[in-house]
Amino acid sequence: MKNPAYTTKFILAMPVILWFLLAGTAFLTSSFQPPVAANKPRLIIRCDDVGMCHAVNMATKQMIETGIPFSASVMFACPWYQEAVEILKNKPHVSVGIHLTLGSEWKNYRWGPISGKTVVPSLVDSLGYFYPTPGDLIRRNPEIGEIETEFRAQIERALASGLKIDYLDNHMGAGLYSHEQRELVEKLAKEYKLGISRYFAEENMKGFSAIPFEQQPDSLIAAINKLESGKTYLMVMHLGLQSPEMDALHDANAGGVKQMSKQRETELRILRSPQFKKVITDKVTVLTYKDLMANNGINQMKRPSN
Repeated sequence: MKNPAYTTKFILAMPVILWFLLAGTAFLTSSFQPPVAANKPRLIIRCDDVGMCHAVNMATKQMIETGIPFSASVMFACPWYQEAVEILKNKPHVSVGIHLTLGSEWKNYRWGPISGKTVVPSLVDSLGYFYPTPGDLIRRNPEIGEIETEFRAQIERALASGLKIDYLDNHMGAGLYSHEQRELVEKLAKEYKLGISRYFAEENMKGFSAIPFEQQPDSLIAAINKLESGKTYLMVMHLGLQSPEMDALHDANAGGVKQMSKQRETELRILRSPQFKKVITDKVTVLTYKDLMANNGINQMKRPSN
């Protein structure tokens, strides 16, 4: 027969036991969080084109598994967005944004408007796809009303996916081609209570695609070491797995990255490397757009000067 005294003590101790169990579970499952220090530079890691294709999604999955907080910009107009949604569900260290798009740049792999080609005819080519380059679209004088229709369709699809959406940004400058388009994006952000990437005084970190692949890891580490205290920086990355799928994609833009498949896997390897985790632990505070929205909100956003 059980000792009543021990039973009573166990019952009284249950809240404390549960607290330790939950705290321990939270610690084990929590994401990597560099120590917060007021004098450290703040760094936003934004990974673009999520949902574009399977190889990008699988690279994003590997990034999620590092536990490093980052912001994932999803292309909800692309065929693989549904897989991206499944990957991003219940990932509290990832902030999800909508990568607004009006372009479809890959030869033989195209996508078009969610709202339908007959609804937004000024945004599509004769086959009903988005134009491959910003110049192609601008020359057709796209209707601002049609852009709003399509952007709303992309936002509504994102919200209906079940993911918590925190911010907007753009694919190949979508929404930035004119003052009128900028005002539209700002209006939609205010209406849907979403942040806008680059509207929180983030300073851009330079890209690394212009230097040889073998030099890029050292170059990125060196750049992070030079960040100034008290400032917020934005590092935009494009992840992917070098695979037959990615190797087959060729950018129609004149300035497109050469060896794109290799470039994207290089960026993934950098972010997953022990050297990168060490430098962001020692030198910066990593934040996401979810954090900026929680700390500042949409009322603190300001259009960047460039």
